[in-house]
Amino acid sequence: MIRFISHSVDETEQFAQQFAARLRAGDLIACTGGLGMGKTAFARGLARGLGLRDEVSSPTFALVHEYTQGALPLYHFDMYRITDLYDLESTGFYDYLERDGVLFIEWSEQIAPALACMNAIRLTIARVDEDTREIIIEGAEA
Repeated sequence: MIRFISHSVDETEQFAQQFAARLRAGDLIACTGGLGMGKTAFARGLARGLGLRDEVSSPTFALVHEYTQGALPLYHFDMYRITDLYDLESTGFYDYLERDGVLFIEWSEQIAPALACMNAIRLTIARVDEDTREIIIEGAEA
């Protein structure tokens, strides 16, 4: 388990950038944390750490953003609006598991039954105070 206390968005991005060095094609990061916790900031840091030049934004309405301008792609999902496995199937999620990239899934609790049999890295971001976040990473050789 890795535990990190971030005092700013910049610190969250820097931590994620450093963590990205551990990632390999096929890794899946299942992220939980409420609104405004820094999930997308973490994704920005991951992208930078993976050497991607894409601009990272929340995929809330698109469901998935593909960041491919580098050696190892990042597929950034937002499952907030997914309510069942049929909805998940319609996102093309399972097709992304076959690609050589890293999957980062915001609101992963929405698809917990589908992730139960996968060797996911579990990332939890929780509010400590207005600017401070506790980041916990578990599983898959964290």
